[in-house]
This record gives sequence, C-alpha cells and structure tokens, in this order.
Amino acid sequence: MEQNSRRSFLRKSALAGVFAPLAGFGQGFQEAIDKTSKPSAPSDLKITGIKCGFIRGGHSLFVKIYSNQDIWGCGEGVDATPGTYHLVKMFEQRLIGKNPLNVHRLFEDIRRGGFFEGAQSGMFVAVLTAVETALWDLAGKALHLPVYQLLGGKFRDKIRVYCDTALYQSRLPTPKDFADAALNAKKMGFNAIKFDLDQRDDPTKYDLYNWTASPGELKRMYDQVAAAREAVGPMVDICIDMHGRYDSPTAHQIAKRLEPLNLMWLEEPIPAENVEAYKLITDSTSTPICAGENHYLAYGFRRMLEIGAVDIIMPDLQKAGGLGEGQRIANLANLYYVPFAPHMVASFLGAMASCHVCASVPNFLILEWQIYFHTDPMFKEIVTFEGPMVTNSFITLMEKPGIGVEINEEGMRKYAPKGVPFFE
Repeated sequence: MEQNSRRSFLRKSALAGVFAPLAGFGQGFQEAIDKTSKPSAPSDLKITGIKCGFIRGGHSLFVKIYSNQDIWGCGEGVDATPGTYHLVKMFEQRLIGKNPLNVHRLFEDIRRGGFFEGAQSGMFVAVLTAVETALWDLAGKALHLPVYQLLGGKFRDKIRVYCDTALYQSRLPTPKDFADAALNAKKMGFNAIKFDLDQRDDPTKYDLYNWTASPGELKRMYDQVAAAREAVGPMVDICIDMHGRYDSPTAHQIAKRLEPLNLMWLEEPIPAENVEAYKLITDSTSTPICAGENHYLAYGFRRMLEIGAVDIIMPDLQKAGGLGEGQRIANLANLYYVPFAPHMVASFLGAMASCHVCASVPNFLILEWQIYFHTDPMFKEIVTFEGPMVTNSFITLMEKPGIGVEINEEGMRKYAPKGVPFFE
C-alpha cells in the first residue's frame, strides 16, 4: 500500500506539472528501490544448504548454513570432529527447507532424531554444536541483532579471559620457564594465566601407564607453580590443568600441596567420567577443583552439580551442544551457585560465539584464551573481524548482527587437510 500510494502521488504530481524536479527525483529513487533486492519476511526464511571445511588435521570444523535470502550463518566445532564431513551432510538433509530462526526446535529435532546415532555425546554433539552455532549467527543476521540479544540480553560488555601459556610439558619446562611464561603473559596485559602440569616424559616417573605421581613428580609440579606465583605476585590468577591424566591419590596430594599458592583452580586432575571421585577430591581441599570440558549437553553436568563434585564448571561451547545448550548449562550451574568458566580451544569465531553466552549469564567467571592467537598467523587468516581480539585480559563483546566474526574460506584453504571436501 505504501509503495502504491507513493507511486500514485508521484504520477499525479508529474502529470499536473507540480514540483516537476521533485517528481523526477522521486521516480528515480523509486526505480532504485524497486531494483534493489530486499530480504523477505523472517517467516519466509528457509535453509538451502550447509557447507563445511576442516583445519588442524580435522580437529576444527567450520560450517556455513545458507538461506534463500542471501544470508548465511557460521559456526565452529572442535576436538571430536575428525572424519565428520558426511555427518554434516546428513544434518544438511534434515535442515533444508526449514526456517533457521527456530534454533531450539531444529537443535532438538536433530538431537532426538539421533538417539540411536550417538546423539548423547562425542562426534554427533560436536558437529551439532557447530550447526547450532551457525543457526544463531544466521538468525542474528536476519533479525539485525547480536546473538547475546537473542539469548535474552547481556550482563556485561567485556568478557574476561585467562591466557593459556601453551607451555607444554612435552618440552620438559623448568620452574624458570614457568616464571618467564607467567611474566610474559602479565606483560601482555593478562591478569589470569594457565599452565599444564601433566608430563608423560617426566624423568622421575616410575611407570608410563600407572598415573600415580612419584615424589619427584609432585615436587616438580609444586616447584613449577611456585615459580610462576613468585614471578607474578598475588594479584594475578593462576589456573593449573592436569588433563585428567592422574589418579585419585595424586589428585589429593597435589591439590593439598598447592593450597598455599592460592590457585584460581586445579583442572581435571583425574579423568572426567567418575564425578563421585571428583567429589572426594573437592571435599578434601581448599584448592578449587574445575572440570567439564569433556562433558556433553546439560545432562552431562546434572549429576556433577547435584552432588557438588566440582567448584567450577568449564563446558567447551564448541563441542558441548552449542550456544543455547551452553546457556542452559550455565543456568543449571547457577542454581547451585557454581561459577561458569568455559573451556575454549577454537578460533576467534568460536571465542566470540562463546563471549555471547558468557555475556548472557550471571555466573560467568572467565573464558579460556590461547597464546597461539598472538603467535600463529593462521588464527588471523582464517577469520575476518573488526577491532582488536583482546585488550588487557578482556574481549569486547561484538555488537554486530549475529556473532560478529566471519569465516575467511580463502584464508582457511591452505590449512585444510588433503582429501577432505572443502566447502563443497
């Protein structure tokens, strides 16, 4: 009606000879509008296809979901993703023709439809995570809103991160190496840092398969962390990761020994599956115990939270089920007054996607950040974005529609594994 009224007005004005210059301008303007493609109503939005690419030997999956309105969404999955190209294409067949704005419904349709295909954890959920994230990105772009707004709004504008120093124990670092890495991270502006303590090749280890730490190992662990604490002082948070590679006696001992060093947390000292064993460790020490990067969906965190097995949870939002599921996990933890500190080993696309969830929940504590963002050029080549990635231990939340970070396919191409279809 509005366009018809405007055209009628312009025609009548021109015929009457009134405001002739204005009429000519109006006709040209109207013709330009008519020739410009415009998205249809959100209710008419439909998924037309999904394409994907892998990097890092297949351990990083990137998906793009396309629509009939020339809008796409990007998402990322990590770790449990090698060899999953055909799983992405199976999900594509289940989504084509559907409205991507129904994010929760589409997620649940695929999850319920996969009960006998492995939808409880692992590769199925990691790939579904990438797809779900891309749906949020597409929905935000279609509605001209950042993802955090679709999740209910934000509690904060900046997301605090800790720097994983990647001082891997395979290199047999000394306490001085720990001190130097800690000081370097502090000089870079980080007010929280993380180190790994698990060391398969420790020369004082007695047995490669029995993961009970020897007295020499326990001393080495304490000396390394003590050196880092002395280097940065009491006001910088220190997190310690053991990657689930020790047994309960070792976990009890190292947690007690590290108490004077005032850690932010001790992460996964034992494997993740036995939450009752975690509770015994958590109850025995004042060192906060953290776990969750190898749990999937909110169901995977229910028992852990019910019995108070850990002090802090750290789901990986690139493999635990996605952004909506990440918010559900955080809200579940909030009922037990447990902080939410997501694990994050993805690209800046995954980091910013995580930031939207972290902004949307009250119990957010801190998000993982990797030193490789600063040292490996690949991580700037595979995405496009505006502004700095991180400043003084904080990521500024994107206000652009969707996630705010895009996949750079050409930048990714040279890192793609051979023999695997690349965005085809």
